[in-house]
Amino acid sequence: MTTHHNEDVIHRKSGLFKRFEKYLGEFVYGGIDGCVTTFAVVAGSVGAGLDSAVIIILGFANLLADGFAMSIGAYLSTRSEKDNYHKHKQIEYWEVANLPEVEREEVREIYAKKGFEGELLEKVVDVITSDTDVWVNTMMKEELEMIEEDRSPFWIGTTTYISFILIGLIPLITYVVDYISPIGKNLFLIASVLTAFGFIIIGWLKTYVNQTSAWKGILETLVLGGIAAVVAYFVGDFLEQLISG
Repeated sequence: MTTHHNEDVIHRKSGLFKRFEKYLGEFVYGGIDGCVTTFAVVAGSVGAGLDSAVIIILGFANLLADGFAMSIGAYLSTRSEKDNYHKHKQIEYWEVANLPEVEREEVREIYAKKGFEGELLEKVVDVITSDTDVWVNTMMKEELEMIEEDRSPFWIGTTTYISFILIGLIPLITYVVDYISPIGKNLFLIASVLTAFGFIIIGWLKTYVNQTSAWKGILETLVLGGIAAVVAYFVGDFLEQLISG
């Protein structure tokens, strides 16, 4: 009984991980964007000499608004891609039903280019065109080079938003804690160290998605985040001097 229960738990956990893994790319890129943009806001605010309360306001405004905009963009992009796929698929169904000889010849040309010829080529064409769904799916993939997105646009957008907020919160944590219970000096240094850890985690996850070198992914994410922060800091400093001067 216990063995079956444990196996069931493991199976459910494995299923949940597989579902999460499908959206890991969105989690990674939402997290990168959230961490980079929020840290840039913090760095720019520090460069401009703003106090913690203002940094928190600007940071959370960026976090919620930019994160929502990014998630909506991800949702609409995926929704549009799926709609476009289904539109072309309906066209292919119509062509197969109304122009079967033309479509059959297209299948023959596709597989002839792949090296099939003679009796084998005709057999392949016969097999493919004997099933309408297989025929249409073949045309979608081979002729139009379109592959159906099987993931939910809703979950793509939601995963992006959750990741943007979770990872984007890291640069703000120090200032929120300081606002509630003053820490003292070196707030930006502490925030920078915490953000660096955030970049390391998200950079490592990115290498898992892209199947690339862990060190390369982590270093790349750290460097890009650092450049964004440096630029934002000096822009904030420049504008503060320009306005106050």
